[in-house]
Formats: sequence, C-alpha cells, structure tokens
Amino acid sequence: MDSFDVLVIGSGPGGYVSAIRCAQLGMKTAIVEKYNTMGGTCLNVGCIPSKSLLDSSEHFHNAIHNFEQHGIEGPAPKVNMPKLISRKDSVVDTTCQGIDFLMKKNKIEVIHGLASLINDTSIEVNGSKKVKINARNIILATGSKPIELPFAKFDKERVISSTEALNLQEIPKRLVVIGGGVIGLEMGSVYKRLGSEVTVVEYGKSLIPNMDDSCGKELQRSLRKLGIKFHLSTKVDRVIRKGKTVNVSGFDSKGNSFSLEADYCLVAVGRKAYTKGLNLDKAGLELDDQGRIKVDHNLQTSKPNIFAIGDVVRGAMLAHKAEDEGVSVAEFIAGQKPHIDYNLIPNIVYTWPEVASVGKTENELKEMGKDYKVGSFPMRALGRSRASGDIDGVVKILADSHSDEVLGVHIVAARAADLIMEAVVAMEFRASAEDIARICHGHPTYTEAIKEAALDATAKRSIHS
Repeated sequence: MDSFDVLVIGSGPGGYVSAIRCAQLGMKTAIVEKYNTMGGTCLNVGCIPSKSLLDSSEHFHNAIHNFEQHGIEGPAPKVNMPKLISRKDSVVDTTCQGIDFLMKKNKIEVIHGLASLINDTSIEVNGSKKVKINARNIILATGSKPIELPFAKFDKERVISSTEALNLQEIPKRLVVIGGGVIGLEMGSVYKRLGSEVTVVEYGKSLIPNMDDSCGKELQRSLRKLGIKFHLSTKVDRVIRKGKTVNVSGFDSKGNSFSLEADYCLVAVGRKAYTKGLNLDKAGLELDDQGRIKVDHNLQTSKPNIFAIGDVVRGAMLAHKAEDEGVSVAEFIAGQKPHIDYNLIPNIVYTWPEVASVGKTENELKEMGKDYKVGSFPMRALGRSRASGDIDGVVKILADSHSDEVLGVHIVAARAADLIMEAVVAMEFRASAEDIARICHGHPTYTEAIKEAALDATAKRSIHS
C-alpha cells in the first residue's frame, strides 16, 4: 500500500494548486482524479472554455456591428461553429496539458480513478485497477455540479446544462436561459452575439443577485441593448420537450402566466457540492443542510487530518477562492500561519461589459447598520472608454462615513475583471477612498474611473463628471 504525506482528491483549481503547494513545502504528495484529464470543471467545462467562447463571440459581434464605425469595411463574416468549438477545445487541451506538466515538475503522483474513503487515513481508488492508499493528511477538493430542476431534467440535447452549452455544434435560433446568474448571462451573451434570440428567466427581482443591486441593473441595461430579453421575478414550473422544440412556462410575481418556445433551454440555476462516492461516513465526516462538507476556520473537518476546500465547502463557488483555500491548507499542514480574507475575494462576471465586485454591497452595509458614503463615476465620461467605444458601465465605491476606509467596490465596465484588482489590493491594506484618489493614475486608462469614483466618495470632487 502506497503512503503519502498528503493525498488530494480532485484536480480542479483548488486541488491541483493545493497539491503543488504541498509539494513545494517538501511533502510527498499524490492527487486522485476520476476523469482522464486534469483541471476539474473550471479547466474542462467551466472557466476556461466559457472564456474562449466569450472572446470568439465578442470578436464576431464587433465585426458585424462595430467595425464599420472604426472605418473597417469588408464582407460580413460568418460563424463556422464546428471551428469555433474546435478552437475552444484546443485552448482547453493546452491548459490541461499544462497541469500535467506541473504535476511532473513538482513530482506529484497522479492517480486516475474514483476515490472513496476507507477511514480517516486510507482511501480506495477504483480505476484501471483497485488500489489502497494511506495518507497522513487528506484534502477533499471534489467540486460541484449543476443543479437540476425536478421539472427540467437534463436530456443533454435540448434541455442542457452549461456543459452541453459549451459544445453546441449549431447556433440556436431561440435559446431560453433559466437563471440570471453568472453562468446563464455569460452563455446567454455568447449565443446572442452569435445570432440567437435569447430570453433570460430569473426568479429573483434582479440579475446576478449575489452582487450589488446596482451591478445587476447596469448590466441588464447593457444586455438589453445587445438584444437579450428578460423576465424577472418569474417562476418556471414546466419545461417540456417535443422533438426539436422546448416549451418553458410559468408565472410572474403578479400571477400572470407566460410560455416560451425555443430550440434549446439552458438551465443555469446554480451548482451544488459534489460528494458522491466519497463515503464520507466511513471517516465520520458530516454535511451541512446544503450538502456541503462541514469545516472550521482552518478548513478542517471533524477529523483534524482531513480538510475540504473549494465548491464542496461553504462560500462562493469561485476557482480563485478554491486556489487560495488550497494554498492555505497546504501551509497550515506545514505548520505555517496562512491568511485568507473571504471579504476580499473578488466576484466577476465575464459578459461585456464585465462585472466585478469586492467587499460589501450596499444592502449588506444597511443590514449591518453601517454608516457609509457612495462615490461613483460613469464610464461614458472617460476618455479611454470613448476611444474604444466601451462607454457602458459605472464604478461605485462604498466607504466608511467616518474613517473613509473603502468597504466595497463594484464595477460594470470594459476590463472590470482586471480593474477590480486595484480595489482588492487597496482594501487588503485598508486604504481610504482618499488614498486611492491621491494615487496618480495613468492617462488615458480605464483605471482613471476608479480614481474619479474615489474622488467622488472622498468629497464629491470628481474632476470629469
């Protein structure tokens, strides 16, 4: 029976990063992955392939709708869907091969098969053959899977999850998306840019409900200009497939019924922790009421040598959150004192404009009874935005009314995913709005919008609005 200092189950961002950090710290490390490729959901059917399709669709949309205003003329391009998907697959393959290289570089043993706990120090891996492995420490990083609605079971052909949406060989004429969160809006915007008629049905009163309300409203305005239709505060109760057609029906908040027909229905109502086959009870581990593995502030389970990270535990289901947790656990095992500030983990939506947020929302500050002030700046007032034509969006900064400490930053803008990191760094060092306002920002850049919002938050002294 093989024996390791650390055994990681799952090779997604949390799992493989944790394994690498354990190896860097001198621990004999192995990682178990049930699929043939490394990288988990994020690299194979999540973050990476979706960004590939988002970029491809944005290029096409710009060529059709925006090139002419830049003085670029020529015959209208067409979408070669199989080639577009093939490029996405190539990006995924290259990225996954990179993980294989990192495993070899760091001398991490990779074992393919389905892992299940025997007890708190041993697992069984059912792969090409059954093997038993001992480990002083075990890290569970098994991720999540899409939530399936009881009346909208995935047939993987017409009623689909994000996994199937990443591999369509045709552009839907009509696509209904159930769920106005990150996944639904990203995939909806992909197919709208490619030419689909897209309708989003969301149970809540606003889009991206886990972010600041202003972000959802601003993004909705932009996506409406793109041509996406929305039904908010609307409940779906029936999804029926008939041949190549899917009927989606339900009621809005006033009791009015609706019915939509489409070629495809994408169900994107969230994800749930995946623990199937782990046999957690064999090691005495417990789940919470949402099916996630219970952990303490050190990400330890009820067994101090077993840890759990990423989507399988509480908190936002984000790849970078899982990575930070993976590093934290590795360093904790090594006797170090790692640091994670969950309040400062950025949340990002890769539509166009992008949406990015860190810290507290206005609603959260109100619930806390916090006395705060708001500074904002519209992207259309920015020279760099006008030069590129990306004038949609706004930067909003929330700061403590007394100390001026930045409490939250919410951005809807071109390159918001990158812009948000200025806010994360500032908040990590507990900067004030005035601190940001006093920093010389390059001109012309998108980052100037952050400075202008900080000036507005400091003393309502924004220069360009």
